[in-house]
Amino acid sequence: MIDEGTQGPATTIHGEEDENYFISMTDMMVGVLFIFIILLMVFALNFRQQTDTSEERIKRLEAVERQAEQATENLTQLQQQVRDSVEAIRKANDVRREMLEEIKAALAQKGLEVEISTGSDILRLRDKAVRFALDDPNLSAMARGNVAIVASVLAEILPSYTRESRGSAVTVETLFLEGHTDKQGPELDNWRLSTARAVNTYISLISAEPALESLTNVTGQRVISVSGYGETRPIPSISDDDYDAQRRIDLRFVMKIDNQDNLNEVQALTETMALELNDLTEAVKRARDDAPNGAANVQ
Repeated sequence: MIDEGTQGPATTIHGEEDENYFISMTDMMVGVLFIFIILLMVFALNFRQQTDTSEERIKRLEAVERQAEQATENLTQLQQQVRDSVEAIRKANDVRREMLEEIKAALAQKGLEVEISTGSDILRLRDKAVRFALDDPNLSAMARGNVAIVASVLAEILPSYTRESRGSAVTVETLFLEGHTDKQGPELDNWRLSTARAVNTYISLISAEPALESLTNVTGQRVISVSGYGETRPIPSISDDDYDAQRRIDLRFVMKIDNQDNLNEVQALTETMALELNDLTEAVKRARDDAPNGAANVQ
């Protein structure tokens, strides 16, 4: 692994955390929706079942109804925010897929065939492009030549997907050069070996195209980084015993979605809804407790 004080690419094993954050946010918001739907159903049932028609009783129930209406309005807003967040993720995936197809086509024109993962987030340099010998972190002469081809294509295409000036809310946040091993050997050794392979690939990449080293994202941080996964992420579509293919380099593209303002609005709205949810719960409870003997109570 690379020491923090050493110049060079940053290392990590959590390349997709930023994108998973948006998925987790969506899951949380869907959960809030279900809570409100259930509570409003309970309220409606309670309101219909009340038999006491005294003026005071009706006023109390009308107050609860107004609270429910306000909660429903906020629920509608939250639903729209969820739809917007899901749409932002979809757009990010579309932009990434477009970029990877563009890179793949450009590499094919130069005689280098690569694969795009089923999730359209990884450009895979398998043994036909970058081959590693058993227990060896060094690139072969053929592999260095192929990495130089990859570098030339990235230098041509990647900048247009990392600049704010491209007029898109979706850009590349990080490009991880991910090293992998087969399942042979001790796990700790494989972690070190895979990271060394990623670092050596990075060195070969920037040696061929030095401008890639200073390529930055919209927040001013370097785009290209490295990570090592040892044997923990085999290619799912092939056998674990296909050792040559598992010893590889993947290029994982993590996208930045410029919807921080939207997420801040969602957070503020969920906090407001939490307060209204508490008020509505208390109001329904009071309406239930005040019901006359013989009236149907909410369970």
